[in-house]
Amino acid sequence: MTLKEKYRKQIIPALKEKSGYRNNLEIPRLVKVVINTGVGKYREDNGALQDIENDLTLICGQKAVKTFAKKAIAAFKTRKGSHVGFKVTLRGDRMYDFVSRLINLALPRTRDFRGIDPKAADWAGNLSVAIKEQIVFPEISHENVRLIFGLEAVLVTSAKTKEEALELFRLLGFPLKGLMNKDQNK
Repeated sequence: MTLKEKYRKQIIPALKEKSGYRNNLEIPRLVKVVINTGVGKYREDNGALQDIENDLTLICGQKAVKTFAKKAIAAFKTRKGSHVGFKVTLRGDRMYDFVSRLINLALPRTRDFRGIDPKAADWAGNLSVAIKEQIVFPEISHENVRLIFGLEAVLVTSAKTKEEALELFRLLGFPLKGLMNKDQNK
């Protein structure tokens, strides 16, 4: 069963029962996932930039877009308009596929992973997950990796409160510290 099917068949009824929603459109859902990475010290290395872009495109299944500095910051040696990173915004089936791979493959393969802190969710119900190395994703071949970089995934929900969002993430299968299902603790 795909994550999208699980949401429709199991999570919607569970949330409806627990929180007393009367309409399916009231129920919190994932809206989009934004994955981004900074280029940092590789800013001047065109080969490294191409590798980062290719790896991010492989991980997400969608072409990465360049991001540029909005203002100059001397401490980071950036000028307004200089290339500072890449981002990908996923919606629909690609979003659910990415979230499924994140939960079931990438997070368990992360070194010293103890669960996601519930404090990573903001007041509006969005969850930010940092991934230290892109090689935890199965799409990245370890033999061809020239450089290792980190990335961040921001999961945007339609939840009105942090508590609603945390319940949605728990039911989706995210390993949240202190909020894990009994079957996830085994």
